[in-house]
Amino acid sequence: MKVAAVQMNPELNNKEANKEKTLRFISEAVQQNAKVIVIPELFSTGYRVEENDFELSESIPGPTTSWLEDISKQYDVTLIACILETSHITGYVYDTAFIVSPNGLIGKYRKVHLWDQEIKRFSTGDEFPVFDVEGYKIGMQICYEIGFPEGSRILASKGADIIVYPSAFGKKRLYAWNIASRSRALENGCYVIAANRIGIEKNETEFGGHSKIINPQGEVLNEAGAEEGVIVNSIDKKSIATQRVNIPYLRDLKYDLFYRK
Repeated sequence: MKVAAVQMNPELNNKEANKEKTLRFISEAVQQNAKVIVIPELFSTGYRVEENDFELSESIPGPTTSWLEDISKQYDVTLIACILETSHITGYVYDTAFIVSPNGLIGKYRKVHLWDQEIKRFSTGDEFPVFDVEGYKIGMQICYEIGFPEGSRILASKGADIIVYPSAFGKKRLYAWNIASRSRALENGCYVIAANRIGIEKNETEFGGHSKIINPQGEVLNEAGAEEGVIVNSIDKKSIATQRVNIPYLRDLKYDLFYRK
């Protein structure tokens, strides 16, 4: 199977323009035969929209998920994206990733580990779900969470073959992005698809790009630079099993010791 990561620079507060751009990149990935396509964090609104979080947030399912479902059906692909999600409590907002397929909305994940000022913007998720997609099990994390091995380990222990990271990761900390993305793949013997964005918002927040597709040995199979575009690469389920035999971290982890309540 081929998978893809979209790297883009969304326009602040402009959902229609961002959807149009996203569709172009999805089409580009489809032309390269990608079956699973990951889109960056808050792709439809931009990241620094803190003053408009509530107004820009949507329900899931809702308008953006429905729009992506239609695209998924049109191209026969699975799409993973991340938007501002409206809470059932008025005024509260989640940073939420979700998966849609030609059959509809598969599921969602609400960001647990919030970065810096996000603790003032977003409510915190409390679950680490894994979903069946195209014969693989996929778990989702978001951006800053690439530096937390705990979340990815829980997902791997639940059977995740692929962990995706829709992201708006800063350029100043690319050193962390580069190391952590490979580490999460190696320590769990899984594929990592890390879709980051680029650009500068409000003349102060610069995003780092360098989206990656990484194999279970921690090797970067494909990596973007600092420009908009799409990266695509084949993955192979057998390599997951092989790596988990070669270095059996998941087998040897003392779950009762580290995950006791």
